Amino acid sequence: MDTDTRVDEIAPDIYRLSTWVPGITEHGFTFNQFLLTGDEPFLFHTGQRFLFPQVSRAVARVLPLTQLRWISFGHLEADECGAVNQFLAAAPHAEVIHGPLAVMLSLTDICDRAPVVAPQDGAHDIGGHRLRFIATPHVPHNWEAGLWFDETTSTLLAGDLFTHTGKCPALTESDCVAPALEAEGLFHATGLTTNLIPTLGQLAALKPATLAIMHGASHHGDGAAQLHALADGYAGLFGAS
Repeated sequence: MDTDTRVDEIAPDIYRLSTWVPGITEHGFTFNQFLLTGDEPFLFHTGQRFLFPQVSRAVARVLPLTQLRWISFGHLEADECGAVNQFLAAAPHAEVIHGPLAVMLSLTDICDRAPVVAPQDGAHDIGGHRLRFIATPHVPHNWEAGLWFDETTSTLLAGDLFTHTGKCPALTESDCVAPALEAEGLFHATGLTTNLIPTLGQLAALKPATLAIMHGASHHGDGAAQLHALADGYAGLFGAS
């Protein structure tokens, strides 16, 4: 199986660590993590446990693994945080940071080192990036879901939003909505709750210049337009409103 992990800078000092895995769909599937460098480097997503050797080597191509300070993810799922304790063991100063709900429900028990609750008002400053945690319950899925917005680079760490299949370029200016809706038809992974469309609107109001997408190519351009179009797509396909 081809599990080589590529490293690409998709925004200033934000690196996409991407592993393409065949067989999950007809065209394979990418699992992406995002490493933000700075005074206190921040890793968004860890990948599954079986990917830890590849992903940790990819991190080490950017900075020594022991310098990793913060670990976070969108929600609790193997591809988001399966290797969290392996990273905690390899990076002795690293701590997991997430919303209070995830910490209360699961992370205090799961993590080998006590997790930290993300600031609820204001940004988490890691020296070079100012990260704001945004709770997104059930969007795209899981009660404890939440995303991060980097105010410094106007990058939304979008997690499972805009998931699309295949072996993709690191960064695109092309539309991500059509392939995302096609993948939704395949996976049916999005929670079609009453807060889906308002949450996408809340994220669009941030006007991100880059969407760091977990499965597929990241997007550079008018992120707000992409988020509004995704909301319209869900409303049209599923009557979500």
